[in-house]
Amino acid sequence: MTKDIMDTMRAAVLVAPHRFEVRAVLLPPVGPDDVLVKVDRCGICGTDLHIFAGHYAADRLPLVPGHEFTGTIARMGERVTGLEPGQRVVADINVGCGHCFYCRRNEVLNCRAAWQVGIHRDGAFAEYVAIPARQIVPAPAGVAAEILALTEPVSCVVRAARKAGATFGQSVVILGAGPIGNLHVQMMRLAGAAPIIVVELSPERARLAAEAGADVVVTDPDRMQDIVRAHTGGRGADIVIESVGVPALYARAFDLIRPGGHVAAFGLTGPDATVPVGIVDMILKETSMAGSVAGMGQDVHDALTLLVHDRFRVAPFIGTVVPLADIQQTFDTIRDRPEVLKIQIAPT
Repeated sequence: MTKDIMDTMRAAVLVAPHRFEVRAVLLPPVGPDDVLVKVDRCGICGTDLHIFAGHYAADRLPLVPGHEFTGTIARMGERVTGLEPGQRVVADINVGCGHCFYCRRNEVLNCRAAWQVGIHRDGAFAEYVAIPARQIVPAPAGVAAEILALTEPVSCVVRAARKAGATFGQSVVILGAGPIGNLHVQMMRLAGAAPIIVVELSPERARLAAEAGADVVVTDPDRMQDIVRAHTGGRGADIVIESVGVPALYARAFDLIRPGGHVAAFGLTGPDATVPVGIVDMILKETSMAGSVAGMGQDVHDALTLLVHDRFRVAPFIGTVVPLADIQQTFDTIRDRPEVLKIQIAPT
């Protein structure tokens, strides 16, 4: 252990659903192929809210959540090469065995050995986080930590666009304009989609979606099918992205796509949620549905490149930073602040 790093650190430990304890814990162990990262910023993700509520990973508690992080390398295992202490980094939080069929295809979360930082093992709502060195992505100097901490959520929409096959001139409907929905809007704009139609009940988030580049914003769900058809030549959309995680919205998504259209499943639901699908209708109209869960591998590198080169409008995401000591109050009240798209934790 280097002299400037103590044996303990402060961390926000979720000890039970809805209850954090900010306390001193031992530094995470650093194996010979690992690095220890001093966390500068860590964003609060929708997955973190599910964990906080006890809907996801409840069997892992007590747990230090947090996976949207950036920081600097504080310590390296003896076998680590190509990195340096003090280097600014982000990370691919999806860790697999690295050599199986799924890892070779960049489908890491299908690997039998897969785990995620801050979800299956302790994460970055702490002063330090340990991670295998092969997951580290060096970040350039001169980019604010608040921006670098957006790499993980941006990588998720990069992957979603890839999986949906989004390309120039395709019509896209995005159901929900929360933080990730807003990023979907921006990603689809970069992909050349048009028109981009957003359905969002919150007036504030609807306004932010329009500012992010949505061509049409629908705040009345009873009108969304008519409005979508009016802007797509009466056909329906090429792609519909569900980014809320509501089974009823998944069902509505199939009403919004054209024959031959695609439903992109992104919003996380409960484990038992199902959607009724007319199989014959899907076959005859050649519609499709596919899931996308997290950015990994090249998605992370591409996301960082896009952020470094100012391809995303990040101002609504970086204005609210709170200290680690306030994490309980922040999680208790986050859903009452629809005008804030992202809250980041500053552990130090």
